[in-house]
Amino acid sequence: MGVKSDSWGSRVGLILAMAGNAVGLGNFLRFPVQAVQNGGGAFIVPYLICFLIMGIPLLFIEWSSGRYGGKFGNHSTPYILDSMVKGRVLKYIGVFGIFTNIAVAAYYCYIESWTMSYVYHSIIGTFEGMQQSEVASFFGSYVDVGHSTTGIPYEAVIFYVLCLIINTYILSKGLKGIEKVAKIGMPLLILFGAILAIKSLTLGTSGASDIFPDANAWDGFNFIWTPQYDSIFDLKVWMAAAGQIFFTLSVGMGTVHCYAAYVAEKDDIALNAVSAGFMNEFVEVVLGSMIVIPIAAGYLGLDWVKENAGFGMAFQTMPYLFQQWGSMIAIIAGVLWFGLLFFAGITSSLAMGTPWMGFMRDEFGWSQNKGAWSFGFIALIMGLPTVIFFQQGVFDEYDYWAGTVSLVLFAMLETILFSWIFGMEKGWKAIISGADIKVPIIYKYIIKFVTPVMLIIIFMGSLFKPKDNNWSGNITTLLSGNGWTLDNGSIIKTIIHSGIKEQLAIATDPVIIAQLHDQIFYLNFARLMLLALFLFICGLVYVAFQKRHKEGRATL
Repeated sequence: MGVKSDSWGSRVGLILAMAGNAVGLGNFLRFPVQAVQNGGGAFIVPYLICFLIMGIPLLFIEWSSGRYGGKFGNHSTPYILDSMVKGRVLKYIGVFGIFTNIAVAAYYCYIESWTMSYVYHSIIGTFEGMQQSEVASFFGSYVDVGHSTTGIPYEAVIFYVLCLIINTYILSKGLKGIEKVAKIGMPLLILFGAILAIKSLTLGTSGASDIFPDANAWDGFNFIWTPQYDSIFDLKVWMAAAGQIFFTLSVGMGTVHCYAAYVAEKDDIALNAVSAGFMNEFVEVVLGSMIVIPIAAGYLGLDWVKENAGFGMAFQTMPYLFQQWGSMIAIIAGVLWFGLLFFAGITSSLAMGTPWMGFMRDEFGWSQNKGAWSFGFIALIMGLPTVIFFQQGVFDEYDYWAGTVSLVLFAMLETILFSWIFGMEKGWKAIISGADIKVPIIYKYIIKFVTPVMLIIIFMGSLFKPKDNNWSGNITTLLSGNGWTLDNGSIIKTIIHSGIKEQLAIATDPVIIAQLHDQIFYLNFARLMLLALFLFICGLVYVAFQKRHKEGRATL
């Protein structure tokens, strides 16, 4: 049995670190947008059900798998899974748990660096006097690396590298460094969010104007929080709700396994998993829904929000809205908002470095310092293209394959492995061993039957997404013998660049044709980078296996 070279300082620190891993930018940037785009209150019911029958089971699976692997000195997903099953192949499923974290951290830290820059711009008053369109244009200027909003050449690259250095330095201090950041960052995040939420609660109709006479913050609240039970029969909303679970809980990544691998064999994981999960839900459902949408509705009206809801609202709209509160309060609000996003981001990005560090320490004896800085270096090499070629779609391509498809695929495979290959009897014992709460027995059957089926449906739904996301209509046409029309957003169509090729087929302008060919080039470049990273990690896992075999440590 391996000796743990690192450990958590306290249970509170572990729970806060786990919650910090889950509480990320998606809680404040993605959740409100998903809610608006899927009917507001119509989204909430499926979302909460998915949390209970998919989110909580995945947390149980990943916490218990991590602690189980940690008994044998394994602190990364390839050999955590290898300790659970016999055979050489299944360990390569665990490659996703390292690959996803490096690939996501590469572009996630770029978003994180935006928050650092926007704190700076909020303090110096850059947004004062700007119209909403000018604030939106500012973001476009910022992500253009050839343009500088501060006079610093390649400003976006500088802030990105600085952000990576901060992450890497903290990682080099091991779990103690991560725990310290979580103990500071999570309370500040909740405090900042609460202050902004209180401000939105008191906004009412005071932000109405001649241009938006019907603006009312309470319309935003009511839209999100009025349940619509007919959504239970809308498969599109269910797919969106289930997809949000991956983003909000950071499951399907491998970070939960890695954190849990440092939990002692007889220590609780059941209550820890539930505590971290519900803390994340509080931040997302309560704070996440009370800031962006109500404030935007309070000044621009609910109709504007419905038409313009998107990821970029946090950077392209919020600074303008803060200016409506006066110059001094705008500075404070900007620091609170972008500071909140920074803490949400860094507590998640720090977790992404731990699977690589655990793997290199376990298999090759690397120190924390060497593991951390090598992670930072690889993330930099992978991430610079997302910064330099952001406008060419490299960022979005990373997000799609590493931040979406990879998560769903790994979660589906690990759930099947846990429930059906490792076995639910052993799995259930691993979950309830040392538990400080009585886990409802129903979850034994949910994990074995319901969760795997849901994950298979989600993956197959992504693979064969119907045109215009019209599930009911396509099911009807399929049953009538008229086939199934794939959407360009389906995995199959995305692989072959179907949407771009359709534009090429009808394009006549040589400039547009050249731009579309360039777009395909950059997207293929992004895929080659991701594939190279995945194969590189597979090679390391193979070398580690050969090393274990020679040392007599390989699982038979």
